[in-house]
Amino acid sequence: MASSQPTLLHSSNISDIESSCQTFNITPEQFATLKSRSASAKSTAYCPYSNFRVGATILTHEGVFIDGANVENAAYPVGTCAERVAFGKASTGKPCGMCRQFIREFCDLDTPIFMFDKNGDFIVLRLEQLLPLSFGPEALPPRENLG
Repeated sequence: MASSQPTLLHSSNISDIESSCQTFNITPEQFATLKSRSASAKSTAYCPYSNFRVGATILTHEGVFIDGANVENAAYPVGTCAERVAFGKASTGKPCGMCRQFIREFCDLDTPIFMFDKNGDFIVLRLEQLLPLSFGPEALPPRENLG
């Protein structure tokens, strides 16, 4: 089954912004803040090996913005993606598969994920589109059945 590519939307196109804001119930001001903070978060990235900076910003239901940036390590699997840094900060860039699963742990499948490129253009997808057929907490047996 062929999957369709998401539509690339442009931050310079007011109708792209307005329709995305309306669809995902955020204000244009919140959109602008997500865009600017995720871009600014890149400056805090620690990426001496790839030199590929990623910034991420979460907007909580309470209207709080939480930023994260990627953190690399000489032992490559030990590095942390920007999205996990942001969600780690919340509980205490395109998300990779591991980050998508991490986001799935904390968000509903209809949560919108705004992904901005270096030009400020963006794609917005619901988590379910980013991680179809996902494995979530509801797939586990009830805690009382774990013995």
